[in-house]
Amino acid sequence: MNTAIAAKPTLTVVEAKTPEPPRKVPIPPAAPKTAARLKSRGLLLLEHILPPLLGLALFVGIWAMVSQHTPNLPGPIKTWHSAVTVFSDPFYRRGPNDQGIGWNILNSLQRVGLGFGMAALLGIPLGFMIGRFTFLARMTAPIISMLRPVSPLAWLPIGLLVFKAAHPAAIWVIFISSIWPIIINTAVGVTHVPQDYMNVAKVLKLSEWKIFTKILFPAVLPYMMTGIRLSIGVAWLVIVAAEMLTGGVGIGFWVWDEWNNLNVEHIIIAIFVVGIVGLLLEQALLLLAKRFNYE
Repeated sequence: MNTAIAAKPTLTVVEAKTPEPPRKVPIPPAAPKTAARLKSRGLLLLEHILPPLLGLALFVGIWAMVSQHTPNLPGPIKTWHSAVTVFSDPFYRRGPNDQGIGWNILNSLQRVGLGFGMAALLGIPLGFMIGRFTFLARMTAPIISMLRPVSPLAWLPIGLLVFKAAHPAAIWVIFISSIWPIIINTAVGVTHVPQDYMNVAKVLKLSEWKIFTKILFPAVLPYMMTGIRLSIGVAWLVIVAAEMLTGGVGIGFWVWDEWNNLNVEHIIIAIFVVGIVGLLLEQALLLLAKRFNYE
């Protein structure tokens, strides 16, 4: 008997195709934000550049109007021509008392640097000690309160009497006038150090040197830099008046000498020079204070 063999079903294998990745459509670069940039530049011009220019223009306009009604006061144009002549050769030498404005500025800056430097070297440590020790603060309080309001020029005869020369007397006036803001601001900074910091120092039994370097100095530095900035402004203010009385080479003596020669244009130039140099000194100290601000 024939036996029928059933045919086995065949399996068809279908290969799965890997789906193709989606094509990346290139994104065009973003368009430059021209309008936003122009707007920011316009705001910068409107907020920071335009107001000072308007102020200077107003000042020059008022100066020109006043000079038209005052025959002896030179106007802006005449002063500008004189300034071009003065600064065309600022470092000439024609004698001990006839030198260019550049040498006068450098001599005044030298005196300010010496007087202010000595005031900082003495005033900063003294301010730390006054703020740190209550007994010393009470002992020096009446002396500082009595001597600080004294006019700087009142110290000039004392300097001439002691030093017997005009140059050290001018440095003495700068020193005694600029030391008080340094002492007071440094002492105030020490008194404002949080008491918790000092309590931690007592618990850790830190030495006075460690307390000074790790706690007091970083905390007091903003106050100290403020005192230094005020002191340099006082020093530069005082040197002009001191040099008018002591003579020699300096921006103050140059102003007085030009007044004796009835050269008012040079006096106005000297006023602008004193203001610009004082502004540069203050801005330099502001940048230095921001650089060393530990807050």
